[in-house]
Amino acid sequence: MSLNPQQRAAVAHVDGPLLVLAGAGSGKTRVITEKIAYLVDSGRMQARHIAAITFTNKSAREMKERVAKRLPGDRAEGLTVCTFHALGLRFLQIEHAKAGLRRGFSIFDSDDQLGIIKDLCPKGVKPDVVEAVRQLVSKAKNEALSPEEAAALARSPREVEAATVYGLYQARLAAFNAVDFDDLIRLPVRLLEGDAELAAAWRERLRYLLVDECQDTNGAQYRLLRQLAGPKGLFTCVGDDDQSIYAWRGADPENLLRLGADYPSLRVIKLEQNYRCSARILRAANTLIANNPHEHLKTLWSTHPDGPPIRVWPCRDAEHEAERVAAEIAFRQESEKTPWGEFAILFRSNFQSRALEKALQRLRVPYHLSGGTAFLDRGEVKDALAWLRVLANPDDDSAFLRAIAAPKREVGSASLAKLAELARTAHMPLSRACESLTLLKQLTPRAAAGLDAFASILRTLRAESERLTPAELCRSLIERSGMLGALRASCKDEALFQRRRANLDDLASWFEAAPGMKGRPGPGELAAQLALLTHADRGEPGNQVRLMSLHAAKGLEFDAVFIVGVEDGVLPHEASIDEARLDEERRLFYVGITRARKALWLSHSAQARKWGEVIKLTPSRFLAELPAGDLFRDGDDPERDAEHKRERGKAQLAAIAALFDD
Repeated sequence: MSLNPQQRAAVAHVDGPLLVLAGAGSGKTRVITEKIAYLVDSGRMQARHIAAITFTNKSAREMKERVAKRLPGDRAEGLTVCTFHALGLRFLQIEHAKAGLRRGFSIFDSDDQLGIIKDLCPKGVKPDVVEAVRQLVSKAKNEALSPEEAAALARSPREVEAATVYGLYQARLAAFNAVDFDDLIRLPVRLLEGDAELAAAWRERLRYLLVDECQDTNGAQYRLLRQLAGPKGLFTCVGDDDQSIYAWRGADPENLLRLGADYPSLRVIKLEQNYRCSARILRAANTLIANNPHEHLKTLWSTHPDGPPIRVWPCRDAEHEAERVAAEIAFRQESEKTPWGEFAILFRSNFQSRALEKALQRLRVPYHLSGGTAFLDRGEVKDALAWLRVLANPDDDSAFLRAIAAPKREVGSASLAKLAELARTAHMPLSRACESLTLLKQLTPRAAAGLDAFASILRTLRAESERLTPAELCRSLIERSGMLGALRASCKDEALFQRRRANLDDLASWFEAAPGMKGRPGPGELAAQLALLTHADRGEPGNQVRLMSLHAAKGLEFDAVFIVGVEDGVLPHEASIDEARLDEERRLFYVGITRARKALWLSHSAQARKWGEVIKLTPSRFLAELPAGDLFRDGDDPERDAEHKRERGKAQLAAIAALFDD
């Protein structure tokens, strides 16, 4: 497929700042890929001076694959394609001394962060208060604020408390030679803004920037972009204000407007030709989103035919809704031979998946539910990563405390508290303290023996890390630590043990592939890279119906999409209605609609059970914003409705009968 005129213009504009407003399905990834190739092929820029920044590792991986096909051989050598956080990690690994870090620093995850903040809050504070403080600390970091700046801006007593905890938390991180995910952006921003020479050096290193999903940037990420781009503004930002749906995690679509203010010469190019959806689905999406205010109005269009009407289903309740959706999918898969993987069921909140899962299971429809326990959040995987972290960074007390309990040893919480006290007095990390005979003598013989054995395993593994491959080291620590034996003892049946063991095998296998790594990276670098991964990076599900939230569906597309729970209070969410914040909820619905290539169903329930009472529900106000001529509601054609029910009923009975046959 050749580039259309707007895509060609976006690729060719390389001498100044550019904002590409790319509508859903308009080929933005292809534009970025082609622009990288154009910069290299034209001789304007060597690949090593180009950086393409994405928001997920999955997007980065796909972009790398496309660039490799477009620039085969060594023509793409040195090109940077990564997430904001991966770029921040690379920056800190190079400039660690300027950031007050030592080599091999650790990256603390949300559990580590929450644990430290809980420890710093007053005793007896409720978990929801601790979480609120954590969110405020994270919010301050996402605006690249220091603890002092956060304190100066604090208004409520909770914000004042959070700013105080923030300062103590950073001191604790410094003691551990660690950073958290927010620091991967905040620290580079602070360094670049405060050191003109350093900023100039990084602008020389990365001379052209391409930023995908720019509408999803937060304050710190935008400031990082500005520092790297400098006054010349040699960048291409690609975004869509109509798909900005992550305000709850700090994304600020106003950053698209700031580009124009900060770079007056900014050129804006709109990509409005959609290559994904039927014309009817696009009309519905355009009509809906036109109700939002726009600085740059877009109207998506397509050469595809209208396709079938958008079906609107009134249902009795969530169970009836789930049964209808499951029956429709089963019928269409059987009658049209559409692969299961081309069906998606989207919902506003995760609780809505329960009834859907039951209905799909009843009809033996294979499905994959996104948003389950992420691979890297599984206990045994986090245990193994803690061992890697403490191997690489002896100062990482948080990793030490997790590793010493994986598996549990003859070291109780009281002994660990005593060791921590002794370690602080001796000004050494816990992993070094447990190697000190002088300190161990001050503990009970049982605890001292357990700590000495743990220290011995660490010494052995550190020695092995000099000669073993990363995968071999991972497998060795799983065995030597006793983790595997403890896992077998704790699992009630063999099947559970094999599943959890498979997670550890997958971890070692990942090290064998170790994407983007050269030579033989140490355990610290591997643990840091793994910490950046998300659930989406564990590979796509196979030929299964996809169940996911509307937020998780962004960037995906399917032949047939069912959006359930299209009711006021659900979509739009109740809180958004109460606070008159409908714009983002409308954008969320827009994202859901534009996931569909050919067919779209919207369903809503008449009632629901809440707190033991039956409450009446109202169809979403967004349904009234869709073009009536493109909708087909139950009752519009009684004869057709009756035939539809007979066909689905037969399919459902056949599926149930098959269960008894088996």
